[in-house]
Amino acid sequence: MRNKISIVGAGFVGATAAHWCAVKELGDVVLVDIVEGMPQGKALDLLEAGPIQGYDLNILGTNDYADTANSDIVVVTAGLPRKPGMTREDLVGTNAKIVGGVIENVVKHSPNAIIILVTNPLDTMVYLAYKKSGLPRERIIGQAGILDSARMRTFIAMELNVSVENTHAFVMGGHGDEMVPLPRYSTVAGIPITQLMPPDRVEAIVQRTRKGGGEIVSLLKQGSAFFAPSAATMQMVEAILKDRQMILPCSVYLQGEYGLDDICFGVPVKLGRNGVEQILEIELTAEEQEGLSKSAELIRSSMEALQL
Repeated sequence: MRNKISIVGAGFVGATAAHWCAVKELGDVVLVDIVEGMPQGKALDLLEAGPIQGYDLNILGTNDYADTANSDIVVVTAGLPRKPGMTREDLVGTNAKIVGGVIENVVKHSPNAIIILVTNPLDTMVYLAYKKSGLPRERIIGQAGILDSARMRTFIAMELNVSVENTHAFVMGGHGDEMVPLPRYSTVAGIPITQLMPPDRVEAIVQRTRKGGGEIVSLLKQGSAFFAPSAATMQMVEAILKDRQMILPCSVYLQGEYGLDDICFGVPVKLGRNGVEQILEIELTAEEQEGLSKSAELIRSSMEALQL
């Protein structure tokens, strides 16, 4: 029996995630949205690309959560995107209502699923999903650090004119302007970038990484990034379904790790068939720890709006 992956939200991120999922043949796909006809049309279009691209699986578009029943993984992309001038925190009120309703339906029809959140403000939505779902923390995961790290890797490769495949970047903390890129742990072919470029260029990359999402929002004028966020999400889906035990930065509910409690926060985790198999705690300098604390404060201010 093939894996079943449901994607809630058939906008740019959700539909592109369904595309990556099909190309990788990770499993049958159910694309859900409240807009009648949109998920059905996009699913049919994607299905008809199968004979050309050589993937062979079922892709269903629907407005009915009943069609998502018994999903192995549910990806939640539903919600309003950022607009120019908006912070992720500006979205909390509206998207909390949307995500709250989604989680209720998902748990009702797929109580054993692993849920991956993509909706912004990311860490706050993961916290809401954890509290609303009643599921163990291993099965509620937010996609953020993978995207932020990918952006940082891209900027490193551009700066040094090297292959992105040679780069590794490490970003922790909340998915926002107070995220914590860690140059000390970011490398090219195993060499820390702090040894390959002057401090001012390292800092420039750190700042561009923090503003990476906003940079794209300002360029697009309408909407926000969708290729990289959806690709990052599918990396998580693949790591889980193939039980790869892959270490990736994800937003998860913390219970004392890194000195933080009752908060969802981006940290390195090991992803496998059970979801979060392990949370890894790495050594941080005083400056890095201070950065994490500032990031956590921003998330807690956003969490307060949930009134849970």
